[in-house]
Amino acid sequence: MMQNKTRFDSTFEGGGGPDIAKPLAVDGNHDAHGLQRALDARLSPGNADAPATGGDAAADVAQSKPSRTLLRFVKAAAGIAIVAVFGWLPLRALFQTSSVEAVVNSRLVTLRSPIDGKISAGASLSGDLGTVGEGTFILRVVNPRGDRVRLDDLRSQMSRLENERPSLVSKIASAQAGQKDLARQAALFTAGRIRQLEARIAEIQTSIEAAAARREEAAAAVERASSLIKSGSVSSVELGRLTRDQTIAQQTEIGARRRLDATQVELTAAREGTFLGDSYNDRPSSVQREEEMRQRAEGLTADVAHADAQISWLVGEIESERSRYIGRSEADIKFPVAGRIWEVMTAPGEDVRAGQPLIRLLDCSGAVVTANVTESVYNGLQLGSLAHFRPSAGGPELTGTVVNLTGSAGVAANLAINPDALSKEPYRATISVPDLNDGSNDCPVGRTGRVIFSPDTARKP
Repeated sequence: MMQNKTRFDSTFEGGGGPDIAKPLAVDGNHDAHGLQRALDARLSPGNADAPATGGDAAADVAQSKPSRTLLRFVKAAAGIAIVAVFGWLPLRALFQTSSVEAVVNSRLVTLRSPIDGKISAGASLSGDLGTVGEGTFILRVVNPRGDRVRLDDLRSQMSRLENERPSLVSKIASAQAGQKDLARQAALFTAGRIRQLEARIAEIQTSIEAAAARREEAAAAVERASSLIKSGSVSSVELGRLTRDQTIAQQTEIGARRRLDATQVELTAAREGTFLGDSYNDRPSSVQREEEMRQRAEGLTADVAHADAQISWLVGEIESERSRYIGRSEADIKFPVAGRIWEVMTAPGEDVRAGQPLIRLLDCSGAVVTANVTESVYNGLQLGSLAHFRPSAGGPELTGTVVNLTGSAGVAANLAINPDALSKEPYRATISVPDLNDGSNDCPVGRTGRVIFSPDTARKP
C-alpha cells in the first residue's frame, strides 16, 4: 500500500505542468468528497468551475447523507428477503417428515385365455391407448376344433321328434275319427236294444193278459164243474182236468210276469249303458272297440304332448349347449376394469392355451403412491396417518392416507412398479390418494414426487 502511494505522488511530481506538480492544499474540514472535487479541478482546469468554498462542500455532503442511508437500507432489506426466500425452503424441507422417493403405482390385472385357441382378431395393441373404459373389447380367441358332439346329438334328437310329431298327430286324427264312428254304431245299437226290450216287454204284457184270461176261464170252469158234480152231470175226472187247466193257467201267468220283470231289468241296464244277455257280455263289440279307439287316441295325444315337452326341453338344451360351444370355441377378451394396457404378451395368429397370460392392464381405479422412507420416519408412521403427495412435475398437492406399512419386507407382487426399484431406503409405505382415481389424472403411473407425512394428525384406521 505504501508503494502505491509513492507511485501516486511521483506521478504528480513528474507530471505535465507546474500546476500539477504543486501539492494540494488540504483543509482540515474537507472530507473525501471535497478532495475528489479539488483533484478534478487540478486535472481539468479548463472544464472545471470555480473552486467551491468550504461551505458549499459541507452543504452537498449534508444533502447526500440521507439518500445513501436509504439506499443502504433498501439493499439490506432486499438481501434479507432473498436469504429468507431461498433459505427457508431448504430449511422447511429439512424439518419436514417426508419420503426419500415416491412414485405413483397401480395394481396390475392379468387377462388370461379362457380357452385353447388362436388369437384371431383384436383392437390395436400398439402404442399408448390411454385410459380405456370398462367392458371395452380388446381381442378374440377362436378354437376351430371345439367339441360339438353333444350339440349335434341334441339337434339330431330334435329333428327326430319334429319328424315324428306330424305322424302322431295324423294317427290321433284317425283314431278320433274311428272312435266317433264306433261311438255312433254303439249309440245305434243301444237305441235298437232299448226298443227291442220295450217291444218284448209289451209282448210279455200281452202274454200275461192272455194267461190271466185263461186263468179266469179255467177258474170259472172249475167252479161250474164243482156245482154240477153234485148232480152227477160232471164226472170227477172232468173236474180234475179242469182243475189242472186252472193251475196251468195260473202258472203260465206267473211265468209271464217273471219274464216281464227280467226284461224290465235288461231295459233298465240298457238305458244305463250295460247290456245283459246270454249270448254276449255286458258290452257289445262296437262299444268295446269304441273304448279301445278312445284309449288309443288318448295314448297318441299323450305321446304328442310328450314329444312337445321333449322338443321344448331340447330347444333349451340346444341353446345352452350352443352357448357352451361358443364359449368353448370363441371368447372375447374385454377390459374388466377401467385401465390402460401395461404389457402385451401375445399377437394375432398365435396359438394360446387355456390360462395363458395374454395382457396385463393397469387398474387405474386403484392407483396408489409407493414411497420409501428412512427408518426414523417409518417408525413414526401408522396406518391412517395423513400424507400429502407433491408431484415432481408440479401441480397441487394431493391428500392421502397411509394404508400399508411393509417396512423392509416385500410388498404385493402385482404392482406395476416393483417397490424394490426404490432403492435409496429399504423401508416402504403405501399411500392411498383418492384424487389419483377421480378420472382426471389419466392413470399417471410412474410419475414421481415426494410424500410429506403428518404424524401428529394421524387418524386411526
